[in-house]
Amino acid sequence: MAVTFIAACSPNPKDEAATKIDSICSELFPADEPGAALLVLQGDEIIIDKGYGIADLESGSAIDGNTSFCVASISKQFTAVAILQLAEQGKLSLEDNIKNYFPEYKADFYEKIQIKHLLSHSSGIPDARDRSNEERSIFANEEYVMQYLPDLEVINFEPGTEYEYINPTFLMLGSIVEKVSGMPFTEYVKENIFIPAGMEHSLFFEADKEHLIPNMAHGYRYEVVSDNAGEPAANEGDKKIIKEWREYDYGEATFFATKADGGLYTSTHQFVIWEKALRNHTVLGEEMLSAAHSPQIEVSNSRFSSYQKRPNTWYGYGWFIEPAKESSPLKIYHTGSNGGFKSIAARYPESETLILLFSNRNELDPYAAIKPIEKVLGL
Repeated sequence: MAVTFIAACSPNPKDEAATKIDSICSELFPADEPGAALLVLQGDEIIIDKGYGIADLESGSAIDGNTSFCVASISKQFTAVAILQLAEQGKLSLEDNIKNYFPEYKADFYEKIQIKHLLSHSSGIPDARDRSNEERSIFANEEYVMQYLPDLEVINFEPGTEYEYINPTFLMLGSIVEKVSGMPFTEYVKENIFIPAGMEHSLFFEADKEHLIPNMAHGYRYEVVSDNAGEPAANEGDKKIIKEWREYDYGEATFFATKADGGLYTSTHQFVIWEKALRNHTVLGEEMLSAAHSPQIEVSNSRFSSYQKRPNTWYGYGWFIEPAKESSPLKIYHTGSNGGFKSIAARYPESETLILLFSNRNELDPYAAIKPIEKVLGL
């Protein structure tokens, strides 16, 4: 289905919701700082599509709906769909144990961990990534991150009984995609997800191919650079803290370059195309998508992880789920946090609403940031 985009610079002034949402975001994202791209879709109509702030402070390029952000853990839904496609085709089962795919993993508990446990962050595998060398962690690839897994001696809980959000298990899923399909993970996703969906300008970060990312934003954090611009203070009370936005992505942030857990660069315009592909079952059938969007493990009572731990929160396969209540509709979403990038993609199936907020400033809480937008939309 074709998507028509309203010009980013001219939201409809007669649309009360768009005007209120624009006011919220204009206050949140100053024009001369790193900011965000916002897009709200209801049905087939785009309510607002606008960029706020600067994508690249060096060039001064402004953010718009075509700006490519690292959406970090929002990437996990693409990895999940890749696995679910292979299950749909009978090439694997979600009940397959991990030892089938990683015979070199020594511990017996791997025979109890199934693919569905990796998909739902309920495997019990701890995040024991090697952080002893910060420089090595900054440039870490999949091989480096996963090196602790073959010799792992203990898991945190019985598989399928608890929620603990970790990234390395999604790298295991990426490796399973490669083993089953015979294709590199990035090529599989391109050929079987991006191209069928029509996402021509979405791609995973690779250190030597950074130049291929279209309209690329950089991530930033606001940090102290000096006291009194380097001049000594007359006394302690005279100190003036100087802060500025500093780039915080590949080369500055640890574990930035891995793919299946969080390496996707995409734009709000591209993500609307993804939403249409999901709705139309272009890339995944109704049964498997329904499983992905159904509660698989409860997040709210987790003893092991605080990530997105709120009342009425579950994890499906690659998505967080907030089941419908009297006061709120079903919400299916994922947040992303990587370096200076903070984002959220939230869908509300009952009203066919999609809220996208992709940001390149590290202090943003994206889940909280869209709350007033939800209120304006009556969600």
